[in-house]
Amino acid sequence: MNGFGWQGWWNPWQRLREMEREMSRLFGDVASPVGATFPPVNVYTDNEGATVTAELPGVEPKDLDISVRDRTLVLRGERKAPEGADDERWLRRERAFGQFTRSVDLPFAVDADKVEASCRDGVLKVQLQRSEADKPKQITVQS
Repeated sequence: MNGFGWQGWWNPWQRLREMEREMSRLFGDVASPVGATFPPVNVYTDNEGATVTAELPGVEPKDLDISVRDRTLVLRGERKAPEGADDERWLRRERAFGQFTRSVDLPFAVDADKVEASCRDGVLKVQLQRSEADKPKQITVQS
């Protein structure tokens, strides 16, 4: 049975998986824009700032727009689809192409003048310095 009978009532996830497979079959050839979680990022911090790395295979550095405001880093860009011959058609298309925007909230304000970015082997690295006004200050107690 294909899940549309009584078994579908007992296992709703089975029905959802079948619907997902059918939607993939029907719309698999349609170019879809890159999802909201692209690019995947890692963020780590220390007392001086933060480093954000993002996986961007197939994205040219010239196609990236990086901006920062207060506590938010915004990555914008486009991953372009490879050009093929007119008689080619997709058999499987799992890699998404198109424009993307990814915002990364940071735990502190950033000094926008001290942001550095580099890209190597498809990995973007953005180093962000913590704003002086946002750095913790040591207070001396007077007696």
